Amino acid sequence: MKIPYELKYKGKGLRKCRICGNSRAVIRSYKQYICRRCFREHAKELGFSKYS
Repeated sequence: MKIPYELKYKGKGLRKCRICGNSRAVIRSYKQYICRRCFREHAKELGFSKYS
């Protein structure tokens, strides 16, 4: 059985933003998987009061 490409190689490139699909600067804390840009835009909706 051949291993698929996604499972064979691991690393930062496989982690993508759930909103825009960007694979750079992804915030993984609290299992958010959102890039920094999308986090700044949607922080208020997510319940973070600092960016309101």
